[in-house]
Formats: sequence, structure tokens, C-alpha cells
Amino acid sequence: MGIFDWKHLIVLLIVVVLVFGTKKLKNFGGDLGESIKGFRKAMSDEETKPVEPTPPPVAPAQPMPTHETTPVTPPPTTIDGQARPVQTPPRND
Repeated sequence: MGIFDWKHLIVLLIVVVLVFGTKKLKNFGGDLGESIKGFRKAMSDEETKPVEPTPPPVAPAQPMPTHETTPVTPPPTTIDGQARPVQTPPRND
């Protein structure tokens, strides 16, 4: 006796039919089949699609020098320290 015993599967099938009804299950099966067909068609179309050559990358334009002085940013620094546990205030529940 496992979790997927044939008796369990029959009871599960009966419950699904009672909840959804046969018409909705039929529509669901048809919709699922159509989506699988569409997926397969899209995959086969992509495989047969000829590869288009990609244009060479364009070099970015050099920025124009300005007469204004740009501010110099200092180099990033690392802060050395020691971690301390955070003390939380007591709760008043």
C-alpha cells in the first residue's frame, strides 16, 4: 500500500469530476492541448528561422570637454570595525 494506490486515484478522480464537472474538464483538456501545439509550433519555427547577421557595434561618441571643472570624488574607503549585537527593547504584550 503506497500513497498512490489505485483506489486512492479513483477516489481522487471522482472528487475532481464532482468539483469541476465534465464540461470544464473537457474544456481544460482542449485548452491544454492547444497550448502544447502552439508551443511546439513556436519551437519548430524558431529552429527553422534563418539567422540574421547582427550589425557591428557602434563605438560610443567621445564626450565633449567642458570648460567647467568637474568635482573630484574621493576613492571609496573601507570602515574597519567590530560587530556588536543589537539589543532589542523588551516587548509589552
